[in-house]
Amino acid sequence: MAETAIPDDLHYSTQDEWARSEGDRVTVGITDYAQQQLGDIVFVELPAVGSALTRDAAFGVIESVKAVSDLYAPITGEVIAVNDALTARPELVNEDCYGEGWMLVIRPSSDGTAGLLDAAAYAKYVEERL
Repeated sequence: MAETAIPDDLHYSTQDEWARSEGDRVTVGITDYAQQQLGDIVFVELPAVGSALTRDAAFGVIESVKAVSDLYAPITGEVIAVNDALTARPELVNEDCYGEGWMLVIRPSSDGTAGLLDAAAYAKYVEERL
């Protein structure tokens, strides 16, 4: 397996989503480990702007040549932006999962990224599953 990128400035869920806090908003996507496990991404279904998300509840679907998987909200809040580029180019998730392959921007309703894993804890969690 290729080396897995786990940026230090992000928080992580045990469902392999990442969260980047930026003021009163949190950008969300799937981790490098998740995109490697899925393989070539061919479809991403995301919720509409204005949708309410609940931490650990499914918010969308990601499909690869190997599998169809649910996407899970790492935090509770309201969707304030979605990455529409993924409709035409879902492979952006494979190419740049922490950049151009982002999925949602959420306005947290309470504790933001509290309770998520830091990079070291997520790295250990990934290592345990290899």
